[in-house]
Order: sequence, then structure tokens, then C-alpha cells
Amino acid sequence: MTRIQEKPTTEVRTTCPYCGVGCGVLARVAADGTVTVRGDTDHPANFGRLCSKGSALAETVGLEGRVLYPEIGGKQASWEDAINLVAQKFSQSITEHGPDSVGFYISGQMLTEDYYVANKLMKGFIGSANIDTNSRLCMASSVAGHKRAFGEDIVPGVYEDLDEADLAVLVGSNLAWCHPILYQRLVSARQKRGTKIVVIDPRRTATADECDLHLPIRPGTDVLLFNGLLAHLASHNLLDRSFINSATSGFEEALALASADASVPEAVAKGCGIPLADLHLFYELFIATDRSVTVYSQGVNQSAHGTDKTNAIINCHLATGRIGRPGMGPFSVTGQPNAMGGREVGGLANQLAAHMSFENPQDVDRVGRFWNAPNIARKAGLKAVDLFRAAGDGSIKALWIMGTNPAVSMPNAGQVRAALKSCDFVAVSDVTRTDTTRYADVFLPAASWGEKNGMVTNSERRMSRQRPFLPVPGEARPDWRIICDVAARMGFAGAFAFDDSAAVFREHAALSAFENAGQRFFDIGTLDEMDGEAYDHFDPSHWPMPKARPAISRLGGDGFFPTADGRAHFVPVRQEAVALPTDVAYPLALNTGRMRDQWHTMTRTGRVPRLMSHVSEPAIDMHPNDAAARDLVDGDLAYVTSPYGFARAKVNITDAQRPGEAFLPMHWSGYFAANAGTGALSTPICDAFSGQPELKHVPVKIVRENVAWEGVLITRRDLRPVGFVHWSRHAVPGGWIYALCGTETPDQGILLSRMLMEAQREQLLEYTDRRGLNYRAAAIDADGTLSEALLVAPKGQLPPRDWLVSLLGSRDALSSAERMALLSGRSPVPMPAVGRIICSCFNVDVNQIVSAIAAGCGEVDDIGERIRAGTNCGSCRSEIRKIIDETRVSA
Repeated sequence: MTRIQEKPTTEVRTTCPYCGVGCGVLARVAADGTVTVRGDTDHPANFGRLCSKGSALAETVGLEGRVLYPEIGGKQASWEDAINLVAQKFSQSITEHGPDSVGFYISGQMLTEDYYVANKLMKGFIGSANIDTNSRLCMASSVAGHKRAFGEDIVPGVYEDLDEADLAVLVGSNLAWCHPILYQRLVSARQKRGTKIVVIDPRRTATADECDLHLPIRPGTDVLLFNGLLAHLASHNLLDRSFINSATSGFEEALALASADASVPEAVAKGCGIPLADLHLFYELFIATDRSVTVYSQGVNQSAHGTDKTNAIINCHLATGRIGRPGMGPFSVTGQPNAMGGREVGGLANQLAAHMSFENPQDVDRVGRFWNAPNIARKAGLKAVDLFRAAGDGSIKALWIMGTNPAVSMPNAGQVRAALKSCDFVAVSDVTRTDTTRYADVFLPAASWGEKNGMVTNSERRMSRQRPFLPVPGEARPDWRIICDVAARMGFAGAFAFDDSAAVFREHAALSAFENAGQRFFDIGTLDEMDGEAYDHFDPSHWPMPKARPAISRLGGDGFFPTADGRAHFVPVRQEAVALPTDVAYPLALNTGRMRDQWHTMTRTGRVPRLMSHVSEPAIDMHPNDAAARDLVDGDLAYVTSPYGFARAKVNITDAQRPGEAFLPMHWSGYFAANAGTGALSTPICDAFSGQPELKHVPVKIVRENVAWEGVLITRRDLRPVGFVHWSRHAVPGGWIYALCGTETPDQGILLSRMLMEAQREQLLEYTDRRGLNYRAAAIDADGTLSEALLVAPKGQLPPRDWLVSLLGSRDALSSAERMALLSGRSPVPMPAVGRIICSCFNVDVNQIVSAIAAGCGEVDDIGERIRAGTNCGSCRSEIRKIIDETRVSA
């Protein structure tokens, strides 16, 4: 379904809705509803570049899969009834059980204005802090580490530091895939100024393939590594004593614990499981390079000791005075487009708005007076894991989930689903159906990217506008409007009488400046009187933006920090054992993370064929030794169990994994695969300071499923197969491919698979071989086009499918020769083989790259010049290089 415009629009400047880089996007809508996007060359985050996901944004704005009307009990309802029911259920629970009997779980996908009113309603007027965000799963440890070190959740540096650094240390960050635009800035700096890149990651990722030094440390040993660096700096008298003495406190205590923990490099190298020579090289690079920036992400944060890891990194920068100046500093890069904005408004359960704190009674009083909210919450609320635990034990009676899918993404997801099922009342605001919306008593249809109007803040504290370029379809509403409507029905209309998102933002800006004489760095008071026109034309800008002082970009370079003593604080940390070690029952350590072209639980990216073509089914990476010990080969179906649940995925054998470890991407929800989600496996053990769960080290057992048959269904229909041991699906032009398999005998697999074709029975062409082991079926529409095909065979015996897939995307009627060839699965005329997509930005497959190599392209840049692959976001360059190297070896 397309949205027809009365006339073509001009290009609208907006912001990408994916990662925390915050890239500027130019979106244009034609008169026929066709949307095109390109990078905004004037936006200082990306200067016109977009990654593979950003480049495909125009392919995600259709209305397929959207829910456009409120629902109560799964049936369409009016907004009046839906809002009344949500307000009534929450009010009733508060009256009968108190304000702590209700909770909100919100999302870094929300805009700042959405976040602000949700936080104001829950903490200010309901009077509970039981509001948490899915940012708890990605950035909470950085927040806690920043507050311990700086007194406030501040990222000192800016993106220009990546351009100006002489050394970039990437810790727990596959920047080439997860933040590719930033990675390309680093690669450019490397080419222009010789910037050295060190990657610290247990896995050899695409980022590690393009670095000067890779340290594949044991999972969880980051504190040991950086404590060793701090001790090494001190023992060689390489500290910035002037900065330590004038701008910090607690150094001696931190050094004493670091020295006890990691006194000599030999002990550090042994503990981290890396060669001593490589460790010495890393230390020498850090010592010799004043302009050093340490970029860290989920590999640091998603840990039961993530806060300590953050502070171990910060300690090394404080000890050398490398903070707040060009080309240097600790730099946390966020995972979501507005994780930073959520932190600004107090979206986390243990925060107040505008970087104020429950730990300070004066802050509580200040926010309460500003909001005129005498019943404001006065203590921190339940963090994400505890919030869903409370929903499961009955403590939380009413829960509102906004723009996120915790039934898949939360650790111990089986228990989370049980909690959602048992909770008295669950409301969900979202744009489409997810695994979580199955548990919703009320569904509230929200506006999506392209329709929303508000502000986001990226990883470098730069605020940018997300502007609408499409009409809001059906009866969907912006999140801030939905929240304000519920607040009004609960009796708080006066405090939520906002006319538009600009009015919400003005109040947010005013609160940041309220009684703030420079004690809090977060101050955007200069924007508190911004009118609608200025809001519409707001240019990307860093905070702080106070009224009384000039705006600045980098923070801490002057030696002042927003702590009680005005100094940055060293935090003594020590290396701790992993929260849940491997053992005989669960001998492998499972790591989780992102795939290059997918986002969260794939509700947006999973419908884009070219984004699904790079990795089309769930796969678990294993080291060759671990696979051989379990009699596993490439493509086998693995059954993965942990103390919390199970998952299934195809085996991918690679020496990029350390022995004893495995990696499974986080994205696969029940809408795209059967039981392939990492949430079901992950531990709910959390960091004591941040409440962030351990997602990077889960003990698992992996065994082979004895698959006897395989099938492939090529269809236009959007299905959810049941009864199969395993299935997964991926989008192709015109429809979907479903990969099926089972442990039953092939004849039973045929019977099970045929049930998927019952709707096409009247126009079905079928074939079964004499042994009853191979089955073919095809359905042809009245217009003569292929609508569906099913192939079933013993394991490893399926015929090619490329031709049938191409027919699904064609609107041409089948020729007589094509009809006769349908059940063979093979084209009656030769056709080029379609390989796996390598460059999603330009839809270039592996066979095209191999052909370019055969034509004389011997370098990655040569490939780019000939077929454009690798010339946009660059996240495929390491894979192109591997193909070149493999082709040379083969030759």
C-alpha cells in the first residue's frame, strides 16, 4: 500500500532511525507516493554517507504489516475506548495497590519529546519511578560509569576526535558493522594522517580485519587489560601529574587496586589470553600517542561488570590527561538513535529528568516544583529485568510497553513472556505486530519514522531534528500525543496540555536550565523559548547550550567536572570472574550481537530483500575445533541450550571465533524464525551498579539436530509455520522464502510441508518421486504468474531455487516452457546464478565480485570503480578483500 501525495514534496531534512551515529537523511516523496532517500551532505555526523540500512530506508516506509487502528482484545476499537481503558486500568491499580503497582517500558526508538512526557507522567504524576527503557540493555553501564567518574552522564568527546586522533582503540565494538559511518571516518583518518587502529574484541570481526593490532582477549577481561595499562603507565612514570593533581581525585586508590590486580604485563597477557608481545605493542602505542581516543560499545556495556569496565577505560584517560581535547578521550558510542535523548529526560528508572538524581533530595524537590507535581517519585524504580520479574510475580499489575519487543530482546525471554501472559493488564504502543503485541490487552497504533516530528540526540551529544515527510496513516498517533491523552484521562490534563512536539521540547529545555547555575552540564536553556519556526529549522547542535555561557562541544578539557568537588573521580576497580562461568554441562561461552544489515528484532529491516540477502537465516559461529568435537559441519542444524532456554540455528564454522566460544546474532524473532532468539538463552544476571544484564558470556551446550529432510517454500504469503523442528524466512522481491527442516522421515516432512499449500489446492501442480522422498509443488495465479512453489527432499538434496525466486518477483505470465519446467526447479533456458549479497548498498552479489576479479580487478578499490561495491558505507570492504584473497589462492 502506498500513500499518494497531492503534489511532489521538496526534500525534507530528517535523521536516520537506526544507530546512535545520528546520520542526516534527505527524504523525497513523489506524487505517486514513491519515497527516495539519500545522505545529507550538510549533516556533520555523516556528511552524506549512509550505511546499508540507512540507504534502504525508502524500502521500509510501506504500510505492509502496519497496525493503523486501536485494538482491544485483538479487535478494532475507537481511540476513545482504548484511551479510557488504559487510563482506567492504570488508575484502578494505583488506587488499589499504590503507584508502584504500575510500570512503563519504553524505547530508544522514541523521540525526546515522547520520552519526556512518558517520564513526566510516571515519575511526576503517577508518583513511581517504575519506568525503564530498552537502553538498559545497551548503554546503562556507560551511564553509571560516567556518573561515577564525572558526576554526570556526559560523553566528553565529539566525532571530530575520530578525524583528529593518532590512535583509536576500539573496545567491544564492531564499528565497521554497527556504526559504519564512524568507522569510515577512522579509516579516512588512517589514510590521511596515519591513525593507528587497535581492536580489542574476542572475535575477529570486520573491524578487526582492517586494523593495525587485534587483541582477542578472553571475554570479560577488559578490566584486567586496562588496569594493567594504568599500572604500566605509573611504573614507567608516564602519568600527567599536573592534570591528576589539579583536576581529579582518588588516583592513588585506583592505582593501588590496579597494581594489585595487574602489576606486570606477563600476568595481564596470561589472564587475557593474548600474546605478551601484542600486549606490549598496545601499551607502547598508547604511551607514545597523545591524541588517543578509546571508543567502546556493547562489548563493554553488556556485562555484569560493565560499569567497572567503563571506569577502567576512563581511569587511563584521566591518568594521562587525555580528555576533552581534540583527538582524545573515552568515547561511548550508543546503540539506538535516541538513547542519549532518553538519558537526558531521565528515561532510566534510576534517573530524574535533566540529569538530576534521586540520590539528591534537592533534585527531587526541584523537579517536583518545576512540574508542580507534589506526588513526584522520591526513589529509584525497578530496572528492566526487575520490572518484568515484578510483572511475573504479580507486583506489577499494569504495564505499558512502547516501541520495543521485550518478548524477544530481554534476557531469560521465556520468563518475560510468562510474565506478560500473567500480568493483569498490558498495553502496547507500536507500529506493527511483534512477539510482544501478542500479549497486549490494548494495542495503541503509533506513528513511525517518516511520520514523526521531534528531536533525537546522537552519541556525541548532538541534537538533530527528525522531521515528517509522510502523512500519519489510518488512526495512528505520535507517541507523545498518546501519552498525553492517557495522562489527561487519568486526571492530569493541565500538566500535559501540549499543543505540539515543539511545546514539549521547550518545557524539556526549560527544565534543563531550571535552578542550574552550571552545576549540571546538561543545559539547553537557550532553546526554552524556541518558537515553532525555529524548531522546524533547528540545525544539528551539541549540548550544552546554556543561556549564560557560550556553547561548547568538548567537555572536561578545562579540568572542571560536574561533581561536588569539581574534579573527575578515579574509580578503583578490579578484575572479577565472569558472572556465570562455563562448566561440564554448559561448556561453551555464547556471545551475542548484531548482524551488518539488520536492526533489533527486524520489524523494519526484515522486510527489505537486499538487507536479508547477506545473511538469510540464523547461524551460530563456532571455531573449527569446537565443531569437530561435536561432529558438526557447516550447515548442520545446532540445538543450543543454556540454563535459561534453548534456540536452534545453522552452524557456521569460522576461525574468527576463539576456541571454547560461539556467537549468535540477536535479531531473530518469532516472526522470522522458529526459536532462534538469543533472549531465550541469555542470563538475567545484572551489573550491580547499572542493572545492565550480561549478554556477552552465557554458558551453553551445542549439539547437532539429526535433520532428515529439508524444504523450501517460495510464496507471496506472510505465514507463521507451526509444527516444524525449525524454520526461518527471508524477504525476496515479490514475497518470502521459507527454509524448513525436520527430524522426521522425509515422507512425514512432505505431509507436514504440504499443509502449507492447502490454500492453493485448486491450482496446484504436484510431483512425488517413486520412493516418496522428493516432492515438488507449484501454484499458478489466474493471471498466469507463479504465486507459490514448494520443494521437499532428503537433507542436502534440494534442487536450485534461484529461477523460482525470480519468477515470484516477476509480473509476466509463465510461458509454456516455464510451466513444464516448474516442478524441476530449473530454468528451461540458461540464467546467471544469483549469489549471496555482499554489498547491500548497491545490491552487489558474490558472483558479480568474482566476475570483476576475473576481469582484472585485484584490489578492493578496483572492485568499487567497476561495480560500486564497497564505495558507500564500506562495511563490506573486508568481505570483498577476503573474496579477492580466496580467488587468488584458488587460482
